[in-house]
Amino acid sequence: MWRLRRSSGFTLIELIVVMAIVALLASIVAPRYFNSLQKGKETALRTSLTTMRDAIDQFAADKGRYPESLQELADARYIREVPEDPLTASRETWLELPPPGDMQTSGNLWDVRSGAAGRAADGTLYADW
Repeated sequence: MWRLRRSSGFTLIELIVVMAIVALLASIVAPRYFNSLQKGKETALRTSLTTMRDAIDQFAADKGRYPESLQELADARYIREVPEDPLTASRETWLELPPPGDMQTSGNLWDVRSGAAGRAADGTLYADW
């Protein structure tokens, strides 16, 4: 009188099917997630650039000259601190551009750009923003 005992676990086939379904769902969701992360970084970069450029213009209007660096803007409290470039995760990669040669003004910081390499989702270079 041998009785077959029915175990109450999952078979290997059932586990493989479940894992295949989870992998399929993850492969659909992952690209959207990483694209949204990149778009968030690009939005943060645009906001940081706009804020710093406004601060440069306000500094120039108040003092009659352009600042020497981003740190001078922070020291003068036109910005709270030099922001971190969201694409490079560094405060040291900002490109500080001097005034054009035809402008008769003092100061070394006329514009600021990101030092990040590569292209944005719209195809433009980050360095051109």
